[in-house]
Amino acid sequence: MANEIIPSEIFILILVVILAFVVIIIALQWKKVRQSDNTLKLMEKEIELKKIAMVEKDLENKRLMENPISLPSEQQEQLTQIRDSTAKVMSDVGYLHSEINERLARLEAQTELKKLEKMLAEIEDKEKKLNKGK
Repeated sequence: MANEIIPSEIFILILVVILAFVVIIIALQWKKVRQSDNTLKLMEKEIELKKIAMVEKDLENKRLMENPISLPSEQQEQLTQIRDSTAKVMSDVGYLHSEINERLARLEAQTELKKLEKMLAEIEDKEKKLNKGK
């Protein structure tokens, strides 16, 4: 009788095996969650560092723009001429964009007017034909 296994012992053994599998699965899932959490934290830190680097670069650029570099008067005149010509070109570009937009709007309006006039003429013709038939 000592070698015989009681059904309740088999049941307990099965429960222990199932419990062991459950514990292993829970441990693996917990490990994955921790790794994901660590990866997320690492990414957040990298984003923060990139933001800080961008702000630092922006501040450096502003500082360089605010502190004019002392140039010889000839180079300063060249820069002034370039700025003036750039401003003139930008002004011309703005004017041309405005002119093109206005002309396009006028062309669209004229096209719409022609379509409407043609439709009106067709309607009037159809009305005349209908009135003749009566």
